[in-house]
Amino acid sequence: MEETEMVRSRFKNVCVFCGSSSGKRNSYRDSALELAQELVKRGLDLVYGGGSVGLMGLVSQEVHRGGGHVLGIIPKTLMCKEITGETVGEVLPVADMHQRKAEMARHSDCFIALPGGYGTLEELLEVITWAQLGIHDKPVGLLNVDGYYNYLLTFIDKAVDDGFIYPSHRHIIVSAPNAKDLLQKLEEYVPGHDGVVAKARWEAEQLELNASLQIDIAR
Repeated sequence: MEETEMVRSRFKNVCVFCGSSSGKRNSYRDSALELAQELVKRGLDLVYGGGSVGLMGLVSQEVHRGGGHVLGIIPKTLMCKEITGETVGEVLPVADMHQRKAEMARHSDCFIALPGGYGTLEELLEVITWAQLGIHDKPVGLLNVDGYYNYLLTFIDKAVDDGFIYPSHRHIIVSAPNAKDLLQKLEEYVPGHDGVVAKARWEAEQLELNASLQIDIAR
């Protein structure tokens, strides 16, 4: 059997936001599996929100099956298997949803959003906002399967036109219809905006907060 050639990447860990549902189209499930296979091909490890349901489960199980490291970060209140299913790979329990997002960002070199609902959008928009503020300079990508995110991109363009988002901040987001093209765009991404928050200071505050939350979890 012919071996798949490893693609070199400047990333190590990729954070994937996606639905706890699989959606109604086969293309969503196919794209989740395609993304997972592309991560394995590039030797990239997965960071995600834990569990084994929906697209989250498809991505994590496929990466794990392919030999990639999987880190599931999940609030203790959601760890019941009846709610999220069983997480594969390494599990990092956290105190709440806020710490979950902070830890997912801290452990990742870039972010990718597959189709999803409110939770996916909330996670996506928060890391975009953090990039806008200069808290991080990590690439953010939309896997725009069958035009799923077209209306979101149109909304963002409207916000730019009407003066609510700076044109330079529009380029925080990159998008592509398939995993291979999206990962290539993320590899080529160069930050083109100026943040207003000192990154080092924010990271120091996050470390202090995480230490405090870990104490709360242990109680």
